[in-house]
Amino acid sequence: MVRAPCVDKNGIKKGAWSEEEDNQLRAYVQRYGHWNWRELPKYAGLARCGKSCRLRWMNYLRPSVKRGNFSKEEEDLICKYHREMGNKWSAIAAKLPGRSDNEIKNHWHTHLKKRIPGHIPDVPKKEQIMQFDRQPSSGVSTSSTNVISNELVASYRLSNESLASQRLSDDSSSYSSSGLGLERRLLIDLNQEYVDEE
Repeated sequence: MVRAPCVDKNGIKKGAWSEEEDNQLRAYVQRYGHWNWRELPKYAGLARCGKSCRLRWMNYLRPSVKRGNFSKEEEDLICKYHREMGNKWSAIAAKLPGRSDNEIKNHWHTHLKKRIPGHIPDVPKKEQIMQFDRQPSSGVSTSSTNVISNELVASYRLSNESLASQRLSDDSSSYSSSGLGLERRLLIDLNQEYVDEE
């Protein structure tokens, strides 16, 4: 059972398209073409917005739209073009006749990106947001709204620790006379700020 489309305050329908609306749009575009999507619904006698008509035509009603499952060759081409172009779905769709950019994008995100070896999956936003109150302060802003990947923070920590240990070993002869100087130097290198422990 299909939900009835709702109507907004301007009288524009939203939601699922009926068979009658599909036939109206198909008949108008086949007779007059799609000259201006924003004006087209008024002349076609549809209570829809231009964007809704354009997407319905491009993704479902166009005679050249290829429906059904993707073949192995099409999937290989999508993977190949995605490696070359990234998420430029309309450019990829131009190289696969009959497939819409929306359909290719949906197929990529639901089926193909999991199969690609070495593809980094999307990290949930909860794990991306780092709390800097537990981290050593640095030149990076200490706002908790900064989004930094875990790998970047880990590599930053490793590079700082290796730098600190390298500086520590290089300068150990100059600080060997007082143990306190060595501790202060280590705190300066790791935290990048001077902490006076008394």
